[in-house]
Amino acid sequence: MVGPGFGWLAGAVTMLLGGAGLAAGGGWAAAVGTAAAAAGLGLARRPHPAAAALGLAATFFAIASFGDGGVLATLSGAALMGGITAEMLLGHWFLIDPTLPRWALKRLAMVGAAGVVADGLVLGLDPGFDWAGQVTAWAFVVLGVTSLMLMVAVRLALNEPSYPGVMAATGLSYLAILTAIGGAVAGRALVDKGTSLLAGVGRLLGTLAVL
Repeated sequence: MVGPGFGWLAGAVTMLLGGAGLAAGGGWAAAVGTAAAAAGLGLARRPHPAAAALGLAATFFAIASFGDGGVLATLSGAALMGGITAEMLLGHWFLIDPTLPRWALKRLAMVGAAGVVADGLVLGLDPGFDWAGQVTAWAFVVLGVTSLMLMVAVRLALNEPSYPGVMAATGLSYLAILTAIGGAVAGRALVDKGTSLLAGVGRLLGTLAVL
């Protein structure tokens, strides 16, 4: 729908973020994921192979994350950041060509909103989550609610048929990225890895993946 330019952008963003995870100690799985993202970048003119390469990158980045954050937190975080980031990136193509169909942006907005709710529940209900009088816990709640409100606003803005509707949606998704990153970081900072049931299961799965 948007041509190879979006494939180059998506591949580059995935490779850079995955490379940061590799540099932070993501191990062999992050290395494979980064290499697959680079392949997706190089295959941008061939949509199906590019999508397969980026899907492979996502799989190995998830494996790299299991041992630290757990399976559910990995998946909820991916829905949260993936939906909102893709919404913002894809929105730029709609600014260039407002005649493109908006169904993709609307679906991504719903993915982002669902990710906000899922990530809040996964982290907030974790046995290792520390709610006790922490400013960070309040930040987690406020940033999560703000992210959800922004994604709902993005969805409503896309109902406006004129060009400013897409402009507003793209601008709101910029703000949502900032609040979502803050909320995701704050939430994960409050989970005690030693007592977290989800992280324990994730470490077990990460070990099995290595084996």
